[in-house]
Amino acid sequence: MSDVKKVVLAYSGGLDTSVIVKWLQETYDCEVVTFTADIGQGEEVEPARAKAEALGIREIYIEDLRETFVRDYVYPMFRANTVYEGEYLLGSSIARPLIAKRLIDIANETGADAISHGATGKGNDQVRFELGGYALKPGVKVIAPWREWDLNSREKLMAYCEKHDIPVDFSGKKKKSPYSMDANLLHISYEGGILEDPWAEAEEDMWRWSVSPEAAPDQPTYIELTYDRGDIVAIDGEALKPHEVLSKLNQLGGDNGIGRLDIVENRYVGMKSRGCYETPGGTIMLSAHRAIESLTLDREEAHLKDELMPKYADVVYNGYWWSPERRMLQAAIDETQANVNGVVRMKLYKGNATVVGRKSDASLFDESIATFEDDAGSYDQKDAEGFIKLNALRLRIAAGKGRKQD
Repeated sequence: MSDVKKVVLAYSGGLDTSVIVKWLQETYDCEVVTFTADIGQGEEVEPARAKAEALGIREIYIEDLRETFVRDYVYPMFRANTVYEGEYLLGSSIARPLIAKRLIDIANETGADAISHGATGKGNDQVRFELGGYALKPGVKVIAPWREWDLNSREKLMAYCEKHDIPVDFSGKKKKSPYSMDANLLHISYEGGILEDPWAEAEEDMWRWSVSPEAAPDQPTYIELTYDRGDIVAIDGEALKPHEVLSKLNQLGGDNGIGRLDIVENRYVGMKSRGCYETPGGTIMLSAHRAIESLTLDREEAHLKDELMPKYADVVYNGYWWSPERRMLQAAIDETQANVNGVVRMKLYKGNATVVGRKSDASLFDESIATFEDDAGSYDQKDAEGFIKLNALRLRIAAGKGRKQD
């Protein structure tokens, strides 16, 4: 007899998680609660209710978390200009702590003693879900079917569906994409298929959110983004909620061929993985945020923030959103954003998101000092001589002592 009486499952309504529902019921002889989150994946989530009901589920949670996702997770991450290994904008990584939190919240609400997910034993998501779960409910039991069962192929999963009369709409009617995909308001990712060969170019018809740069309009699109304390609050003067901002930027960026990425990344579990990503809105946001910071942050503040960013990126990528180090870093980052206010003008054209203007009432740019024209005494160029000599002092001393310089 299993000691698990009730488990909360992160449920998409697709093949894998539908099999997991029945497998949990059969293997653990337990009640299953399903949780389906709408975080902007672009597909209807309500059909998951009928599928869960058909599997005998009595407690079904379906939630629209788009605003929470962008406001409380995406926006804080972008205040840090977060990029993993110089390229990846962490679209999958940042969604997992929210899902983990709701799994635990629902477990507490329903009296469940376990949570479950459909992440495989090879990927990062298992780590992210479970680190979040343990951080928020230390004694929770986590069930990861992919680490326990032997249903390790699509054929075995389909056979299991037939044996147990599991209703899976696309079981024999639709052609399955050759890629493993994950989508939310920040990005869509593609792995598997021909992408497992790092030399193979991604097929053009794989991309879902963006046109190719070659097919993008021949005329650029200009937009103005208004910032308040480091967050975009309006596009072209129209006030929008965070998730509305990201949705609009996704549409504008995708229309102009912006945001495609093809990388080989280092997974936390140790292997290298090749993946392709579309992050049109996030690509625009990153460039624009750095632009408004260039006006409003002190030099040393900005440089220190850039030094912290790779650590922050590792923390998010590796699943430590609910850790003390992430909270510490977030507090420091958010402190820098008090004066990151103003407007950035962007030019979107054939795959490029180019900053063409920025302004702020909190700007530290002083035209009277920076000008190449007569500065009316604002800056005494003679002061530079002493500045240079003092900074060269240690170099001059070393050279004078015969230290090798080349």
